[in-house]
Amino acid sequence: MWVEIKRASNLMLAEMWKELFEGEGIPAHILPVSGEAPGRELVAYRVLVPEDKKHIVDEVLKRL
Repeated sequence: MWVEIKRASNLMLAEMWKELFEGEGIPAHILPVSGEAPGRELVAYRVLVPEDKKHIVDEVLKRL
């Protein structure tokens, strides 16, 4: 199961969060909040990670 860990106000920020988590070895997905088609720049996005990796994400975010 995937859980939302962050919300980003646009696609660029969502991709930056995704790259950060993936750089730490945590798989991540980004999906538009509104249910619109992915790829639109000026739409809010949810950043999702596997539920069993949430504790690792918490540690990564503490270091920021």
